[in-house]
Amino acid sequence: MASNRLSCRECHHIVEPEQNACPYCGSSSLTEDWAGYVVITHPAKSEIAEKMEVTEGGEYALKVR
Repeated sequence: MASNRLSCRECHHIVEPEQNACPYCGSSSLTEDWAGYVVITHPAKSEIAEKMEVTEGGEYALKVR
């Protein structure tokens, strides 16, 4: 995982550093200050997705500051 990738503070999706806004939720609140990384492929069958309240697959940060 490249440390220069950003996380959306709203939905926790991981986005590329050239993004000005989250392509998933539209928030412009992006940060490099995140920890933990999870890839959710089947949110309907995932306990982690349920706890994170994630409904679509993708790359997510577990903790965003």
